Amino acid sequence: MTDKDLKPLNWKPEPGIGYIAMRRPDGGMQITFTDVSKATLMHWRGFALSHLYDSDRLTRNLYDLRAILDLSEEAIQVALEVNSDPSVRNLRVAVVVASEPVRHAILQITALTPGGVEMDVFTDIDQAEAWLSRPLTQVL
Repeated sequence: MTDKDLKPLNWKPEPGIGYIAMRRPDGGMQITFTDVSKATLMHWRGFALSHLYDSDRLTRNLYDLRAILDLSEEAIQVALEVNSDPSVRNLRVAVVVASEPVRHAILQITALTPGGVEMDVFTDIDQAEAWLSRPLTQVL
């Protein structure tokens, strides 16, 4: 995939926002969180939903939550809202965590997410990348 084939990221850093987003070489995104404050969650929600709005092909996304020690109920609810968008059927999502409470929360989100999204949780970023690089399939 060339740079001109990639959808614009339309993300800019803002003061007080605890995540960064980068375009992956495969066209997906890598989102790295450093906090899950209300401001961060609301900003990410808007960013994520805007990217789902015109999702037109299968995409691989990597969420790096290794700096997060715990997820609040609000963070879980925001993630569930985003994961309930019909466009998530076009995603394969790998989530990398470093703490057991976050792993447990992500597994809860995965279990409650409507069918269609391929999502898995990892503690090793290389294993997450290997899983993401498998051939894409669309779950109907």
